[in-house]
Amino acid sequence: MIVVLKPGAPQGVVDALVDQLRGWNLETQTIVGRENVVIGLIGDTSSLCDDRVQELSPFIDRVLRVKKRFKRASREFHPERTVVSVPTADGPIDIGGEGPLVCMAGPCSVESEAMILETARRVKQAGARILRGGPYKPRTSPYDFQGHGESALELLAAARTATGLAIVTEVMDTSDLEAIAEVADIVQIGARNMQNYSLLKKVGQQPKPVLLKRAFSATIDEWLLAAEYILAAGNPNVILCERGIRTFDRQYTRNTLDLAAVPVLRSITHLPVIVDPSHGTGLSQFVESCSKAAVAIGADGLMIEVHPDPARALSDGPQCLTPDEFDAAMANLASIALAVGRPLQTAVPAAVRS
Repeated sequence: MIVVLKPGAPQGVVDALVDQLRGWNLETQTIVGRENVVIGLIGDTSSLCDDRVQELSPFIDRVLRVKKRFKRASREFHPERTVVSVPTADGPIDIGGEGPLVCMAGPCSVESEAMILETARRVKQAGARILRGGPYKPRTSPYDFQGHGESALELLAAARTATGLAIVTEVMDTSDLEAIAEVADIVQIGARNMQNYSLLKKVGQQPKPVLLKRAFSATIDEWLLAAEYILAAGNPNVILCERGIRTFDRQYTRNTLDLAAVPVLRSITHLPVIVDPSHGTGLSQFVESCSKAAVAIGADGLMIEVHPDPARALSDGPQCLTPDEFDAAMANLASIALAVGRPLQTAVPAAVRS
């Protein structure tokens, strides 16, 4: 249930209503919009009479029922689009809303200091604001390279110091969360862990923004209910990432990139949505075209894999762009971003550190 207040409702009225509603053993969340203040009610409201709530104050405009199972993630509950702000040395990075698009780029795995520093400098020069890279890698086979672990976190921290880029990196286990949250500016939940509910609750209890990737076969409702776990645990800064789903045809692409999910999500949730065309296709030759489509269809940003030598990458080499290819892709994306009224968000060039 949500309570929409009339424009100009005094703060004292809002506070009094919140106190009274909490007295009914309901949890509340106050959302301040451009015109209205909305009070969301979480709990058992099935026996609550809408008219009774309406009569609490003359400043109440209307009382509405949230029909979606994902209450906090729905636009019924939170009508205005959420903007997740990530502080960096070069100024805040805002993801979502109607502002500029954000690009996250970097290798699948952090392999060495020289590699991650070179990649970080190149992707920043091309316009990326956030460096992606995995110290821990979930792999289908136990014999595949699974990352360098904690030592790779130190290399990510060094790359941030050298370039000023923010860091997004994946947490796979609750035992690693504290160490990862010390380095990461955005904590990533990978596709394999989208329904690891213990992990979702834990990342929801820490303050860093969370990037939640869609699981291989997850429906949109299941994906948003996973986000609901994070939101319900207290963290409002969730970013959704479409990275392709598993369908019947895997001959030509690694996954099926569900671009239709982007406008669907924008209609039903306030959370920012980015697209990962690297995992979505699995082949570098399709990454730029799918990136263009993602920008055109309304994504808030992109996550693209970049490696200085994809042929020698320890993981996911076939889907990585070279730095030169990434330069070209970003230049080509810029015109599409301008055409849809959301230019690419880039850092000040002078902020690239020597």
